Amino acid sequence: EREALYTWFSASCQLPQKGLWCAWVVGERGELRLGILEPAGKQASIRRRFSDRMTMPLGKILRGELRRADVPAGTEAWEAAPEPGRLFRAGWLRQRLRGMTGALTRTENGRRYLALLYDKGKPFPLTTLFCFARIRCIQGRTYAVFAFDDRETPVFW
Repeated sequence: EREALYTWFSASCQLPQKGLWCAWVVGERGELRLGILEPAGKQASIRRRFSDRMTMPLGKILRGELRRADVPAGTEAWEAAPEPGRLFRAGWLRQRLRGMTGALTRTENGRRYLALLYDKGKPFPLTTLFCFARIRCIQGRTYAVFAFDDRETPVFW
């Protein structure tokens, strides 16, 4: 709901299982975390207001998503990706990933996450997408992690 320079977001759903769950807004150019849903019986809900400054970078709103909030960073179920380029159809991405080793991948909520080894003393992996990366420690090693939507478009997360 639009209100002057603000947008209200409301989400209500049945949680898929016990635990903490966050509501997210997914736009064509980015994502926005609404926050943790408040359980009330079998339903959970949240209502939050954000300024245009926070919502404009999202672009057109595509959907809302429910994501686990109680999974500590770095403990997700990652799989080895010995040839990360084979995970994608896009030629430009396959080419840039050629020869990279030590990559990890996982999928969640329609997103493919790709973790590429990161070393401050070496060139940044996927330099053209550096602004989409999050530097994370996974299994005791440092990675630049990228998220891609179902069209293989990089997304902010």
